[in-house]
Amino acid sequence: MWGIFKFDTKNHQPRLGAAEIFKFIGPGLLVTVGFIDPGNWASNLAAGAQFGYSLLWMVTLSTIMLIVLQHNVAHLGIVTGLCLSEAATEHLKPLYSRGLLISAMMASVSTSLAEILGGAIALKMLFDIPIVIGSVLVTVFVIIMLFSKNYRVIEKWIIAFVSVIGLSFLYELSLVDVAWGQAVKGWVTPSFPENSILVIMSVLGAVVMPHNLFLHSEIIQSRQWNLADDAVIKKQLKYEFFDTLFSMIIGWAINSAMILLAAVTFFKTKTPVDELEQANHLLGPLLGSHASNVFAVALLFAGISSTITSGMSAGSIFAGIYKEPYDIKDSHSKLGVILSLVLALIIIFFISNPFQGLLISQMVLSIQLPLTIFAQVYLTSSEKVMGKYKNSIKSKWMLYALGAIVTALNIVLFVSAFQ
Repeated sequence: MWGIFKFDTKNHQPRLGAAEIFKFIGPGLLVTVGFIDPGNWASNLAAGAQFGYSLLWMVTLSTIMLIVLQHNVAHLGIVTGLCLSEAATEHLKPLYSRGLLISAMMASVSTSLAEILGGAIALKMLFDIPIVIGSVLVTVFVIIMLFSKNYRVIEKWIIAFVSVIGLSFLYELSLVDVAWGQAVKGWVTPSFPENSILVIMSVLGAVVMPHNLFLHSEIIQSRQWNLADDAVIKKQLKYEFFDTLFSMIIGWAINSAMILLAAVTFFKTKTPVDELEQANHLLGPLLGSHASNVFAVALLFAGISSTITSGMSAGSIFAGIYKEPYDIKDSHSKLGVILSLVLALIIIFFISNPFQGLLISQMVLSIQLPLTIFAQVYLTSSEKVMGKYKNSIKSKWMLYALGAIVTALNIVLFVSAFQ
């Protein structure tokens, strides 16, 4: 039933013990790359360069919101055995489900555009390859990865990519003198410096993304074992939370590192930064050529890994329209991947300003995000869908409140783009 997920669901009995937990690490890390993608880099560098340590709290808050939403959608996958796209097709009225999933595919194209552009910008930084050619190279590489590798191999590659990104920023931070007292205060103390609201909303808007909600509900099923056993389902839910929490904390740390680096280098020297390529050029004189090269390499891995997960989410969304799970060997999953990546690449051919392209892509996401969040909360709150594992009344309204907050901020971000 699960396509690429090859497990003995009848006979496997998970053992108790710490070692068992590590078998569940992986799905959350695939989601993590979605909020350390090139769009986040731009937002975080702007936050640190313009406002120093003062907006670190927004990374903390947005990560907490993301943990709650991703944990909730992972429950849907574990309890029902359906991804968000399949559940929407099966349990929502056809008119609404088709509207939701078609808009989600459009958002996936927009996401892929941003991720491919990020990888292409990195190639330009490293090898002076034109953006269009770099975009083609990134797209072809990702398609080869997705079409020739199984899920477990891709998961290991993604973990390796995230490790490289994290180690790169550890190296960058080792070159600067971080005021850790101010950093700790910034992480836990909300502040709204003058003219900071747009950057604050950008940080949030770059963290909570619709394709990650679809993706998490799909890939969590790689850990589906013996779901007829209620005790096993409860264990699954517990281990899933550990995986989500662990992975989101890693994402929080990497996003924080971006702001810290920008605060120490650019804010301290009063150097404005509004483009990724500009940041790379400025790091060289401040920290040495190795620092700028490490920055570009990390961006390249972020662009590639996030493009991979964007393609996977598109395959899951498109297959779900036909009530099918994601399976790269299946024609509907393949078509979803190709539509997202190739359409994004074609659009890039007509973009003269890559930074403007990133901005437009984020606006498309802000329009679609409310549809995904509220559909998710509706489904996970339904007894028909979730049975006894449905959201409690308190959880339901908390999730709706989070959805309303994220929606309002994304709408403001969308409107501000035209001002």
